[in-house]
Amino acid sequence: MIIIGLGANRPGDLGQPRETIATALDVLAREAGHIVARSGFYRSAPVPASDQPWFINAVASIKTSLSPEELLALLHRIEARFGRVRRIRNEARVLDLDLIAYDERIESNAGLILPHPRMHERAFVLLPLAEIAPGWVHPRLGLTVERLIERLPPGLTAEHLDSRSN
Repeated sequence: MIIIGLGANRPGDLGQPRETIATALDVLAREAGHIVARSGFYRSAPVPASDQPWFINAVASIKTSLSPEELLALLHRIEARFGRVRRIRNEARVLDLDLIAYDERIESNAGLILPHPRMHERAFVLLPLAEIAPGWVHPRLGLTVERLIERLPPGLTAEHLDSRSN
């Protein structure tokens, strides 16, 4: 299973974060392959904690013929087209696309770490992932997504938004 994390906490040319993520999913489907599953939207505090706006997040599973390196490069190009400029780590952003996992691959090189090195610490990744892939197992840790959620520190959560929320 190839898993992409999506997030945004700043409006962009395409509107508010929720609209930006929805459009990014359309672009991803056109340019990377087929969207197999997509979570609902979640609202989460910035990590690390800061005074920037809260994020809207989602997770998608895709099928693609791209290699992990090619897919990561595509994600960065899509972010740039949406107006993301990488200046300061953890700054507010119009769009954030992360390659969370690529099947069961475990890799670590200069440009790519799989699975994502902090995904197991992020409620905004784990909760939507459990929605689309209950029982998913972290390739490095050997723990299910449900067990990873149980291990999150108290208070670290993400709020599921229904279709009426922003």
